[in-house]
Amino acid sequence: MVVRQRAVATLPTLMRALRKEPPKPTTQPLPSLRRAFSLYDQINLIDNVPEDQLRFQGYTDTGFTVSGVQYEGSLLCVGNVLLSWGPKKLSEITADSLSIFRIVRPIPEILILGCGRHIEQVDPELRRYIQSTGMKLEAVDSRNAASTYNILNEEGRIVAAALLPYGVSRDA
Repeated sequence: MVVRQRAVATLPTLMRALRKEPPKPTTQPLPSLRRAFSLYDQINLIDNVPEDQLRFQGYTDTGFTVSGVQYEGSLLCVGNVLLSWGPKKLSEITADSLSIFRIVRPIPEILILGCGRHIEQVDPELRRYIQSTGMKLEAVDSRNAASTYNILNEEGRIVAAALLPYGVSRDA
């Protein structure tokens, strides 16, 4: 009974204290997804990337930053070779625009297609062409395509990326 009386007597003082100072939040902000899910940050491989290896470092609506250099427009990366690329939207990507894969050896195991801001359905004919070269196709938004290219390239895998700028929206 004494405990109850003490609690009732303390309640008004507690209420005044709570009104004066808002309670501190108990939740912490979420860590970035990169830190939460990437072992690369934990074992610090990123700082040990060879100088001749391409690395996407950023993107804008109109281009990309690769190995410290800003590029405007679409890019085609094959291994550690970077090329300016003609297509400006997904519907302009054709077998002819990817004809380099007829002569490149060794053929990359995967082509990461950066569709711009949104993931898009790839034309079935284009998909058949890519598969006929022996590559697998992964179509994602350009931001994730650049990240995936970095990770696979750092692992030493033979990979290619065809990236439209992030600002490209769905074809009309």
